[in-house]
Amino acid sequence: MKIASWNVNSLKVRLPQLTQWMADAQPDIVALQETKLEDGKFPVDELAAAGYRAVFSGQKTYNGVAILARGHTPTDVVTDIPGLDDPQRRILAATVGDLRVIDLYVVNGKAVGDPKYGYKLDWLAKVREFLAREHERHPHLVVLGDFNIAPEDRDVHDPVAWHDSVLCSVPEREALGAITGLGLHDSFRLFEQDAGHHSWWDYRQAAFRRNLGLRIDLILLGDALKGTARAAAIDRVPRTWERPSDHTPVTLDLDI
Repeated sequence: MKIASWNVNSLKVRLPQLTQWMADAQPDIVALQETKLEDGKFPVDELAAAGYRAVFSGQKTYNGVAILARGHTPTDVVTDIPGLDDPQRRILAATVGDLRVIDLYVVNGKAVGDPKYGYKLDWLAKVREFLAREHERHPHLVVLGDFNIAPEDRDVHDPVAWHDSVLCSVPEREALGAITGLGLHDSFRLFEQDAGHHSWWDYRQAAFRRNLGLRIDLILLGDALKGTARAAAIDRVPRTWERPSDHTPVTLDLDI
């Protein structure tokens, strides 16, 4: 089984790229972030034609998450969690076959010290509580998405320049560590230890060509699934296409 996560930065714009990539890569489950579509405008029929059933939670212009599955209809869908009064569509959980899949589009935080930064840390704390309950109920748990946090300095093209900046600050990394401390594993790091691997590059300053990026798109795997992991990758090809998202897909292959 292949699982993927991709912040498409507007599904309306990237739908042709998404369907092309799915036809090439053949993922079984795809989690999307920043769909930027109201639910009534979600391209259900187009994705069904591509072989995928979808659940989604969206809003106009901003945010939005979706889970696409091939061969299964996602069930037991959750779009809001207790204690988090947030109209922004950033969380989507669903059961796909034997897996519990939780798609997150984590708050950006804007800048260290900004009110949105404080909100991000509070948001992460509440999401951790939700994930702890979900992990107890669903040992076969996959948590994936755009985390807007680079876990370590090796996930940053220039750790000195990004030191204590939003996406790389100590409190954010500690909040992510509290989530992985539930028994969740960064699947990419099960296979690759080197620096220089990124999943997001700014549109400015030829950042992609110069590989000035961050690895902020993650697939976290519960303890019960760790032994089934066979490969993890960052597919840079879609970032080379015309009018790309600033993110590129990340994938995980499981032997299940």
